[in-house]
Amino acid sequence: MKPARLRADLLAGLTTSFALVPECIAFALVAHLNPLMGLYGAFIICTLTALFGGRPGMISGAAGSMAVVIVALVVQHGAQYLLATVLLGGVVMILFGLLRLGKLVRLVPYPVMLGFVNGLAIVIAMAQLEHFKAGEQWLSGAPLYLMIGLVALTMAVVYVLPKLTRAVPPALVAILGVGLLVYLLGLPTRTLGDMAHIAGGLPVLALPDVPWNLETLKIIAPYAVLMAMVGLLETLLTLNLTDEVTESRGFPDRECVALGAANMVSGLCGGMGGCAMIGQTVINLSSNGRGRLSGVVAGVMILLFVLFLSPLIERIPLAALVGVMFVVAQQTFAWASLRVLHKVPVNDVLAIIAVTVVTVFTDLAMAVLFGIIIAALNFAWQHARELYADSQEDAGGGKRYQVHGTLFFASTASFLNQFDPAHDPAEVTLDCQHLSFVDYSAIAALKTLRERYAKAGKHLRVVHLSERCKKLLKRAGEQH
Repeated sequence: MKPARLRADLLAGLTTSFALVPECIAFALVAHLNPLMGLYGAFIICTLTALFGGRPGMISGAAGSMAVVIVALVVQHGAQYLLATVLLGGVVMILFGLLRLGKLVRLVPYPVMLGFVNGLAIVIAMAQLEHFKAGEQWLSGAPLYLMIGLVALTMAVVYVLPKLTRAVPPALVAILGVGLLVYLLGLPTRTLGDMAHIAGGLPVLALPDVPWNLETLKIIAPYAVLMAMVGLLETLLTLNLTDEVTESRGFPDRECVALGAANMVSGLCGGMGGCAMIGQTVINLSSNGRGRLSGVVAGVMILLFVLFLSPLIERIPLAALVGVMFVVAQQTFAWASLRVLHKVPVNDVLAIIAVTVVTVFTDLAMAVLFGIIIAALNFAWQHARELYADSQEDAGGGKRYQVHGTLFFASTASFLNQFDPAHDPAEVTLDCQHLSFVDYSAIAALKTLRERYAKAGKHLRVVHLSERCKKLLKRAGEQH
């Protein structure tokens, strides 16, 4: 590795580690867990996926999307059941990768990707607003003005520094600079230590303390599958985004296997489950972190924070971290999507807006599923409308229909309306040279058409079926 690349990855990993700590602590608290579980999970998952995953430069850790789905489990059954769930969820992720299902992310349309990115950007920004509260009350007066001032200063450094020099990541300079300013001036602002104390020891390898029986499996299996699906979805979408930014290609199936293995190790070592984190990935990429080393450094630094550097890390002002995350939210949001709203089809605009809104108010998995359904229905509607037929009289007094388009569940009514069994001649030919049969609804439509002509005492002959259509009809027991 070239010295310049080595240095860039080292600094990017260090910068990313500072942004990982408060997020992982916050997500652990959301899930009613000890903050150290979030940090252990971040260390293990970030390091292992960086080493063995399919997408260098992408950062994984204890993610909020996965924390949200296991709150009920932790409240009802405790942290040990969560660890067993993380272990089982890792197995599901590994199977997903081994079965080479990572390519399914290609089914996510681009408007849904834009909605996903925009929704997560809004979620990242909204999450920072919690730091403007003291308990349940919003800050006011001098504490509020100081918080806003330090956040603004951090954002200014991140935006202005790249215009002066690109030798160091601007986010790293902003965090350390604002932290030093607060320490030297003794400014009374909240620090990372006010969220939680992060000092601890090495994670210990041990099986979760739960009864290993069918009853436990019934409890944890639904959560494990949901956690795995949410984690894989966010990881694969973040992988796509990283591919675009770096103009290179990752390997989704390898990433799924590595993520699953990392989650299994995390569950065995007392850590939370995790997946790719889009905010921290954006920080790493914008800090010029491109290699595996950046992710390894970010993960190992979290462990060093826990073991040795907690007194220093706990002094970092929350305002500095909030400012960096606000910049991340701004950089993550696909502003170009707003400029093209009046240029793209209305259905794509609706998909972008719907996925954005659903991501903000529910969760990522629901949003992407909702977006795919919208896109699929629109696709079906458009293809159903494109089916049409040309007809002409044969020399022998018969009639020939040549149908163009795709015959499937949404276009069967339009297909049947192209014909007139009552007034057509006795011999009718259906030319399928430009017609594609897709599903059983297409076969049923052809059967219905034959029955209509037979009922009218006429004969329908079908010609130019493709080999695929012939196989489809033969499998359904239809003669052609």
